[in-house]
Amino acid sequence: MSFLWTKYNALLEAQPLLTKALTSMTGFTLGDVLAQNFVNDDGAPYDVMRTIRLGSFGFLVHGTTGHYFYGMLDSKMPGTKPATVAAKVLIDQTLWNPIFGCMFFGYLNLVEGKSLQDYKKKLEA
Repeated sequence: MSFLWTKYNALLEAQPLLTKALTSMTGFTLGDVLAQNFVNDDGAPYDVMRTIRLGSFGFLVHGTTGHYFYGMLDSKMPGTKPATVAAKVLIDQTLWNPIFGCMFFGYLNLVEGKSLQDYKKKLEA
């Protein structure tokens, strides 16, 4: 396992944006596979397109924007002291989280072919 971790860290160093995009794609894809197979109990058949939509969001949006946002945050607030970490979490939850939510629902709205009105309803819900 330590070999894989070492290799992953080497990839992060060599190609950080691509590695983070692929990592996010993997997380969103596996998360949806698990959710559809073990959490959803509505009896609906497995939705492959849902998994593709979520995986593509991870690759195209989450991994890339997170790379730049957290890179900027770490450059402005370096270190891991408790006060610094608390400030980063506060910024993440009060500034980035609402922006991320809008991007998430906006992306899904777009790839599902829904209207701007549908998007507004989702944000107001």
